[in-house]
Order: sequence, then C-alpha cells, then structure tokens
Amino acid sequence: MGRGCGGSGRLRLMRFIIPAGMEHFPVESGYAPAVAAGGFIFLAGQLGRDDQRQVIADPEAQFIRAWNNVVTILNEAGAGVADLVDVVTFHVGMSEHIALFKSVRDRFLLGHTPPWTAIGVSELTRPGLLVEIKCIARLPG
Repeated sequence: MGRGCGGSGRLRLMRFIIPAGMEHFPVESGYAPAVAAGGFIFLAGQLGRDDQRQVIADPEAQFIRAWNNVVTILNEAGAGVADLVDVVTFHVGMSEHIALFKSVRDRFLLGHTPPWTAIGVSELTRPGLLVEIKCIARLPG
C-alpha cells in the first residue's frame, strides 16, 4: 500500500508494509508493522505474541516468534535477513536471557552480522514480554 508524503516541495513515496495476519496493527495499535521509504525498510518493534496476541511464556518460543515476525515483514517488502543494516533489541531480564536470545538470533541471521545494539529495560508493553526487536533493512534493487 503506497502513500505519498509531501516535504520540502517534493513528493516522497512511502509504502506501508502490512503482511497478512498483521492487519490489526494499524486498527488496534495505530501503527504499521513497517514502512518502506528512501530505499530502506523501517520495522516497528516486533514481539513474541501468539496469533491471539497473547504473550508467549516460553522465552525461546517468544524469541522465535519475534524473529519470525521480522522475517515475515521483510519478505512482504521483498527483502530478507541479509538486507538488515541495523538491529536494536530491548530486553527485560537481559542477563538471564541474552545467551538464549543470541542463539535464536543466530539461527535466523544465518551468518549475516549487521550492527546490533542490545538495551536492557525494566518492562515492555505487556507483562511477560522479554524482547522487542526493531530493525532497519535496505530495500533490494
């Protein structure tokens, strides 16, 4: 879905990325899962929640779901994990879960090593959430 945005007298095009199954984001939460603009894809923070939007209790399953969301959005935009240029993660209980998170991350990145910043936080939007993954990727082509 494309949308033009004016600025400095020029038309700039943005394309909102809303994969199947994520249509609720703009309606319920007031934001798109991602936007493609200026040759890049900017992903909103991705969480580990199930299809009913409940927090997944198992840490590994929660991390896997959050990364699956990242991959789904990238694929919808025509990109993949090799196109990631920046990854920022926010962690609750980082020292307890960082080794497991890195293990899951590495399974998804398949040897790609984009810049990564991990930030410890006291809480996320819902109790039980352990990670939020925010990324920027280049738009291929």
